[in-house]
Amino acid sequence: MPTGPVTLADVARRADVSRMTVSKVVNNKAGISEATRERVYRAIDELGYVANGAARALSAGRTNTLGVVVPSIGPQYISEVIRGADMAAREAGLDLLISTTQEDLRHESQNVGRLTHGLVDGLLMVLPRSVDQYSQALLRAHVPVVVVATGNQNSPFPLVDADHYHGARAAMRHLLDLGHTRIGFIAGRADTAASLERFRGYQEGLLTAGLIPEPLLVEEGHYTQPGGFAAATRLLGLAPAPTAIFAANDLSAFGAVEAVKELGLRVPQDVSVVGFDDIPQASQVFPALTTVRQPLTEMGRAGVKQLLNVLHGVGAVTDRLVLATELIDRASTAPPSAGRVPSTAN
Repeated sequence: MPTGPVTLADVARRADVSRMTVSKVVNNKAGISEATRERVYRAIDELGYVANGAARALSAGRTNTLGVVVPSIGPQYISEVIRGADMAAREAGLDLLISTTQEDLRHESQNVGRLTHGLVDGLLMVLPRSVDQYSQALLRAHVPVVVVATGNQNSPFPLVDADHYHGARAAMRHLLDLGHTRIGFIAGRADTAASLERFRGYQEGLLTAGLIPEPLLVEEGHYTQPGGFAAATRLLGLAPAPTAIFAANDLSAFGAVEAVKELGLRVPQDVSVVGFDDIPQASQVFPALTTVRQPLTEMGRAGVKQLLNVLHGVGAVTDRLVLATELIDRASTAPPSAGRVPSTAN
């Protein structure tokens, strides 16, 4: 047995064929007899060059691997989607190959190009930023693609997403039912459809209650905790300040809670805070965050199942699968205090 990593040359020696022949076999090229193929597979199995299942998958033109392209693997939002995708892939006997882009548009395009050149059978793209720029190349590559959450609603690929608008309406209904009428909004990013839909839900929630939306009550938080902190600080400096803040995601809501405390106020006694996503941390912070739950794990599972349908020739169940959201009422919201909140501005 070879003492180091097994190479094509090792397999060639064991099978008594050339390295070119081994390469043709593992890449499913024509011009090789069945007897020679079997001899190469036997050598591959014996030496452990690749697992037996993978070798036979290659002979059938499949890698038994799905590619997953994500901005990064750090945020809990992403990790929950990946967790769901991994569960569905394992149930189907497939592996995941995860590629991160760090939100670099050029890097995203390069990674997608590499994965679609024979490395994976299909591609799950989570929160892609620039899929419209290389969608035609993907279509020409004939690699099945499913997108999970995107800023581009005109993508030519099947989409799995959450109901952002009705989730935002549920958050606003909750705050309005508690008695809040001056509600600030911390927006996400203007280049994502999810953020725009949540903002629409915020505005229409006010209008339905007979309240006029005020531009001064809207600040951008860019979906980040520092951004949420800065946005909430500005909102709480208004006169009169809002008695409640609805943030476009949980991270910016965490920043808003920090800002409230930094200003010597209390959540929810002085200011109520609502987030969006229900990442695991939302139930672990103090006070536990009232938020809108996106079914993140289910979105990952659904994305893989859609991808498998396409791979098996069935086709996606629908070009746009929208999963329901729900309000999770925890400890960060309460009725407004009488005479609250004085401006913290100097």
